[in-house]
Amino acid sequence: MKILQAIPFFNPSLGGSVTVPYQLSHWLAKRGHEVTIITTDYEYDPDYAQSLENVDVIPFRRVANLGLFLYSPGMKRWLKSNISNYDVVHLHNFRSYQNNIVCKYAEEFDVPYIVQPHGSLPRIVEKEGLKQLYDLVWGNDILQHASKIVAVSGNEVEQFREFGIPDEKIAVIPNGVSDISPASLPPPGQFRKQYNIREKHVILYVGRLHKRKGVDFLIRAFDSFVQSWTGGDVALVIAGPDDGSQSALEDLVEQLGLAGRVRFVGFVPSLAAAYQDADVLVYPSVYEIFGLVPFEALLCGTPVIVTDDCGCGEIVKEAECGYLVRYGDVTGLGKMIRFALEHPDVNERMIEAGRRYIEEHLAWESVVKQVEEMYEGCVCHV
Repeated sequence: MKILQAIPFFNPSLGGSVTVPYQLSHWLAKRGHEVTIITTDYEYDPDYAQSLENVDVIPFRRVANLGLFLYSPGMKRWLKSNISNYDVVHLHNFRSYQNNIVCKYAEEFDVPYIVQPHGSLPRIVEKEGLKQLYDLVWGNDILQHASKIVAVSGNEVEQFREFGIPDEKIAVIPNGVSDISPASLPPPGQFRKQYNIREKHVILYVGRLHKRKGVDFLIRAFDSFVQSWTGGDVALVIAGPDDGSQSALEDLVEQLGLAGRVRFVGFVPSLAAAYQDADVLVYPSVYEIFGLVPFEALLCGTPVIVTDDCGCGEIVKEAECGYLVRYGDVTGLGKMIRFALEHPDVNERMIEAGRRYIEEHLAWESVVKQVEEMYEGCVCHV
């Protein structure tokens, strides 16, 4: 098949909504499909794009950026001339200028398209009014005419149903997790040395610094934990790019008197080294529909604590491969961090359960076949 992937931006620092289509395109090309990615030059990473073998990545110049509504008229001209050459189109994220124009020409040339919101469908956290306006003008039509809408977890299925999306239009396909073999891990201590981390224990957070990621909840829980901890010095390391919340989080650290214990290290290219040197990873998100980070950490041999109402939480519960806490339960998370540090035997059982579950259910070899079947069904019904 000839497959067109559309995403507003293409840089791994912008999270799973970029890394998932990157991996999907890689595996589709590996299975013999012709794959093209269209995107914009917003924070475009040419080295990242060039690392995709046998996949064409075309960045179009953005003329304006209105709160990440990236106006790129050159893409419109390209679509008008080229979209009819493709069998199917896969849209990543939801509210974007790119989706508006891709859907317009996909309908005009009878090319089926799939929408994968990556958790961006609900009108929550910020810009609720603008999101509602977008949906009235474009979004509702995009959903109505989509051949399929991809949910990656039961949590996201419920979000879709709240929008009135019928079950027959929903395809439930989890995000794939790239294999990390123990033999490929960097030597222990590399991350600690690079960031001058000398504490005996490391509690790690990985992800964007956005208010829906729950980093403030983690910092408060870490403060609760250290009040009674006597097992050696410990650092909370927060690894990820700022997405509007770092200043407020740094202020919170100061208010709680944790300045010597909490490190903000920014975007970390080699996450395997970070996981390798952490005693436990905490993933405290709210409204999260999947989250690759906990599964990557498990493959690196690091125990995980996740919130119980996010998409990865439902998988962690099913696989019995991590600790669950209720979002906002500061005392509970503090106690769970302590338990994880004090029970390496329990951690090891969970890590092994996680590795088995990932291999059986979340390996990209399996996930890409599910995506192929979805594409073929959409093409057959045109």
